[in-house]
Amino acid sequence: MEKFRQTLKVRKERAILVGAVLRAAGDSDDLAELTALAESAGAIVVDKFQQKIRTINPTTYIGKGKAEMLDARVRRFKADVVIFDNDLSPRQIRELEEIVNVKVLDRSELILDIFASRAKTKQAKLQVELAQLEYTYPRLTRMWSHLDAVAGAGGGTAAGAVGGIGTRGTGEQQLEIDRRLVNKKITQLKRELANIDKRMIREIDGRRGLFKICLIGYTNTGKSTLLNTLTDADVFVEDRLFATLDTRTRRWMVDRGAEVLLSDTVGFIKNLPHQLIASFKATLEEAVNADLLVHIVDVSNPDAINQIESVNSVLAEIGCGESPVLLVLNKVDAVRKVTELEMLQTLFSKAVCISAKTGYGLEQLSEAVLARYKGAVVLLRVSSSQSDGRVQSFLRAYGQIVEEQYRDGNVLIEAALGRNQIPSLKRLHPASIEIIEG
Repeated sequence: MEKFRQTLKVRKERAILVGAVLRAAGDSDDLAELTALAESAGAIVVDKFQQKIRTINPTTYIGKGKAEMLDARVRRFKADVVIFDNDLSPRQIRELEEIVNVKVLDRSELILDIFASRAKTKQAKLQVELAQLEYTYPRLTRMWSHLDAVAGAGGGTAAGAVGGIGTRGTGEQQLEIDRRLVNKKITQLKRELANIDKRMIREIDGRRGLFKICLIGYTNTGKSTLLNTLTDADVFVEDRLFATLDTRTRRWMVDRGAEVLLSDTVGFIKNLPHQLIASFKATLEEAVNADLLVHIVDVSNPDAINQIESVNSVLAEIGCGESPVLLVLNKVDAVRKVTELEMLQTLFSKAVCISAKTGYGLEQLSEAVLARYKGAVVLLRVSSSQSDGRVQSFLRAYGQIVEEQYRDGNVLIEAALGRNQIPSLKRLHPASIEIIEG
């Protein structure tokens, strides 16, 4: 196993994709998403091997006979790597590699590799490294080059790097040494990320009083494009999975006097490794603390409904299952079958249809967000000094004045106003605010 797995990277390697589903589960997956993942990682897909199996084989997952068929295809297509659309155990990976004589990766390892290649900031790199270490801990085969740096000085070779006082006891196995080093590195990474978490939480807390919106959705649905269109953010955009990993926050003037904070987060995907969700806790903190989640859906993707369900599953896992959500059906300009769009509009009647690329529907999106920003309308009685026109101007601009009375240098106003705008009104320091109705 060790000779095949010197690295998990698959860039420019010839890959065979494998999808195995239980017969009871129904139709086989067409491996379209795994293909996109592999190509995003830089692999060249040369063949796809789809199989229905009665049960999961504990040794090879697909059974020895099918594994030998896979070996023949590896030799036929001169493949360098085999990528499964399933999660494999360390034993299954080891046995499969002995049969096919090339590196074998599972779905989670592939996603981790993509995240590693996309990470640009220190925070993202730490998050990905932690996720990789936690996922691969039971799979250790002396393949991780970064373990050398963890161990400190001790020689120029990998063996020398892990040698030294206290690490060369009689009978100690190399694997045990590696595991001790990995545990040490995991502790160090968690400590560094905890400090980043604290800083990010302080930043988020410092935004109190501002309405916070978080763009969430499946990967490659157009979140970054929408952020750029609405705020001129100039965020990196590319038509590939997980093009960006870092949260970007920009101010968005939804309407006159209605400024919100708009954040773009890492995209979700079905069967996203739990290690990544845990490691990206600080990044996902924006979603947890948002006043509104704007769920972007790529309606040109035939698997849109399943993608919606995958996103909802991740939201529930990070504690956002009950958060207010505005569903946005994006890429309507790229829809090939109008009937599919009509079906989604029927299923999600309150969703807003847009094209972040062409600008279609953005006015309706702004109106929908503005309605959430204002909140339910309440009837207020507000008292303020006649000499301070700010309160009257605010109520005229953002509410509807019902009645005004002037008494002893003060003005008493009854007005209808969105509940979410009351904090902004309070910052103008009126003498009193009383909710009459609502």
